[in-house]
Amino acid sequence: MTDSIAADDNWLLDEEEDEHSQSTPPDQRQWRVLIVDDDQDVHAVTRLALRNVTFKDRELELFSAYSGREGFDILANTPDIALVLLDVVMETDDAGLVLARRIREELHNAIVRVVLRTGQPGQAPEQRVIVEYDINDYKAKTELTTQKLFTTVISALRAYESLNMLERSRVGLGKILAGATNLYQIHSLREFASGVLNQVSAILDVGADGVLCLMQGDTGTTTVVAATGGYTPLADAEHLPVDHTLAPTIAKAFAEKKSQFDHPANVLYIRTQEHRDVAISVTPPWPLAQIQRDLLEVFCERIAAAFDNLYMFGQLRKAQEATVIALADLAEFRDGDIKGHVRRVQQLSSSIAARMKERGAYPDQLTPQLLDMIGLASILHDVGKVATPDHILLKPGAHTEEERTHMQAHASVGQKVLERAAGMVDGVSYLTYGAEIAGAHHEHFDGSGYPNGLRGNAIPLSARIVAVVDVYDSLMHERTYNEAWPQAAALQYIRERSGTQFDPEVVAALVDIVS
Repeated sequence: MTDSIAADDNWLLDEEEDEHSQSTPPDQRQWRVLIVDDDQDVHAVTRLALRNVTFKDRELELFSAYSGREGFDILANTPDIALVLLDVVMETDDAGLVLARRIREELHNAIVRVVLRTGQPGQAPEQRVIVEYDINDYKAKTELTTQKLFTTVISALRAYESLNMLERSRVGLGKILAGATNLYQIHSLREFASGVLNQVSAILDVGADGVLCLMQGDTGTTTVVAATGGYTPLADAEHLPVDHTLAPTIAKAFAEKKSQFDHPANVLYIRTQEHRDVAISVTPPWPLAQIQRDLLEVFCERIAAAFDNLYMFGQLRKAQEATVIALADLAEFRDGDIKGHVRRVQQLSSSIAARMKERGAYPDQLTPQLLDMIGLASILHDVGKVATPDHILLKPGAHTEEERTHMQAHASVGQKVLERAAGMVDGVSYLTYGAEIAGAHHEHFDGSGYPNGLRGNAIPLSARIVAVVDVYDSLMHERTYNEAWPQAAALQYIRERSGTQFDPEVVAALVDIVS
């Protein structure tokens, strides 16, 4: 065909617009059909025959390749091709068959429909090809009239749509299973809520703004728990403003106790077993397809129990924290020398652990669990003093050797008491770290401390941190047997004992924080 004729055929071509493809919902995009044939006339005739074909109100977007290699490249780089009209004999006698096999085995594309068209049926016998190659139809070019081509294309598109929906369901359910599993590992309600929104966006396979709201009791007040995207400012608001654009749809979901899909406001309604009402609102760039709605409903059913479990976990955690604080208050009540000591130790221990993490110290020991628990656990460091007699504990002057032995016993007593309590709870708890700290916060980095003469990293990191904090805070505040020290003097005292009494990394972190 001459260049002028080829140019005249351009009116048959559908221009490919990637931007349009990216901004159009998958269920509304054109059906993508790839024609692979080395005969330009075949391309022109096929385009002419299919020019006005639509299926479910979606037109065809036609791509052309003139060899098996070119067809492979287009398939590898162009998503969502539904149908390949494939010639057999092109650059080689079996180029089409090779491409058919590469589509399945190299691209791992099992859902694109492949219709083999050949002008020389004898070179590729139909029965052998159907058995040996994963193709979906086999046609001789001579039998493909316009009507038969139409029927072939529509049948292939219908099959592709069904397979595509199954694949999207499979992928979506996989995301639900993976997402829900990850969410159950989160213990903060706000973190959990943010994770829910992230998983919803993943299921939709698009970026989505979202706001998750929790209705508390029968008050009708909607509390914002988490927000993403354009709704992020709402995360700082305690309640959803009554005049917010999402408010009517969310109120309707709560009132009717069912999800609402009214684009752009889509509200997923969740009713937990403990009768808590949760609404998740997302605003994707286009209306949700039915398959997306169904997947989101499945996701909501799966995580409904997680909200109740998270609430119960929070209550148990609060009860545990209250028990720890009560024990610490009891110890401080008996040793009323420094008011507020344990709370200052709590805050500074958490700060030092966080600063050490930033400095890259002990990455294997500074676990997220330690960072989360060391503050509260640190307030138990002197709980063993409840066993120390008052005449020794409250003595204003220096202790005798015998009294010092009694006094030092508080470390072992505290450790044993807390270890017994920790043994009643599965896993690691505040009591676990509290036992470590109570038993070892008087150990010295060089091995000269008590009660066990532990040295260096043999001393639990939690105890090495609290050892520095305990001494620093004691020096900074007045006690019956000494005046409060100036900060510079207290820091100098700590520095001088770095590497002997104290872990140098902990000292460095303290200096960073208080200097």
